[in-house]
Amino acid sequence: MDTKGFKFNSKAIHAGHIHDKSAGSHVTPIYQTSTFCFDNAEQGGKRFAGKEEGYIYTRLGNPNTTELAEKVAQLENGECGLITSSGMSAISTVLIGVLKKGDHILASDTLYGCTYTFISEMLPQYGIEVTFVDAEDLQNVQDNIKTNTKIIYIETPANPTMKVIDIKKSAEIAHRAGALLVVDNTFMTPYLQRPLELGADLVVHSATKYIGGHGDVVAGIIVGSRKLITMIEPYLKNFGGTTSPFDAWLLMRGLKTLGIRMKTHCENALIVAEYLDKHPKIKKVYYPGLKSHPQYDLSQTQADGFGGMISFELNGTIESGITLMNSVQMITLAVSLGSVDSLIQHPASMTHAGIPREERIKSGIGDSLVRLSVGIENIEDILADLSQALDKI
Repeated sequence: MDTKGFKFNSKAIHAGHIHDKSAGSHVTPIYQTSTFCFDNAEQGGKRFAGKEEGYIYTRLGNPNTTELAEKVAQLENGECGLITSSGMSAISTVLIGVLKKGDHILASDTLYGCTYTFISEMLPQYGIEVTFVDAEDLQNVQDNIKTNTKIIYIETPANPTMKVIDIKKSAEIAHRAGALLVVDNTFMTPYLQRPLELGADLVVHSATKYIGGHGDVVAGIIVGSRKLITMIEPYLKNFGGTTSPFDAWLLMRGLKTLGIRMKTHCENALIVAEYLDKHPKIKKVYYPGLKSHPQYDLSQTQADGFGGMISFELNGTIESGITLMNSVQMITLAVSLGSVDSLIQHPASMTHAGIPREERIKSGIGDSLVRLSVGIENIEDILADLSQALDKI
């Protein structure tokens, strides 16, 4: 079935779908096998030589990962994709697959904690130069381009400060320098934002978050042109960062409802942001859907909504954040995000605790900053839980 002309929700359900005719299964079966059988030795030889399509070994490819990759690639309007064992596997595969000794990466200074650590501490071990800048100001990006810059890497909105970076202009800067723009699209998903349409070269996702959507699977996704994916794919296969058939199957199940889930995430998040913005114990709210957000206009032009992620600063110290964490009842105190249930965490003492305080503060992650992943519960219950927790500060 040619689904490329379908709208988002129809693509999410039908794109890449495998109809297994052996038993007439409506839902794609889980191909829970480590290896695949050949009809004869000649066929095995052809497949290993790349002269015949077909499956060999699940680390090298599996029908479940093939289906998922095709579906997400269509949703991102990319040519093809890869499914990885985690979001960090997706990020590390892209960076190691593109960068070589002597190359330079220019990255936003506000990133997911593990991404920051991988770029700042591990890439230099391979002889790769690293520069972090406040990429919200594109002049910083332009001023720090080098002749050996091969990648500009950004998250937008950034984790956890919700800074919004201009994807189109970042891509233009990258391409003038002969570099690639890589965008982490985890917070927005292809339902709200499609960086490839704005000029990005590669998109990465922690599929653990909104794409899975139910907090029961860990995986990652890479989407881009066929040329770039073909270049990167051997690194994924040989480093062994592929995901399992069952995890790919769980992601397929979650992805089918991504559109309707994201709609509710966005609706709830805007209401929560407006509530917090008026609360006397809140110093500042960071949400692109608030008109007070510095990139409110940009958010409207490069995305179809504002997402379900909110960060806010309390009028208090790091202890205030800890008190709030310990006082929520329905909202779950946990890292990660994008699940159907609301999750809250304190970056300074949790996800970004490994970043030196001076660098953390410089990038906008203050001691009293709280990150809230707004779920799809009834909005009245989310607000009631926040209210009683804030009363205890």
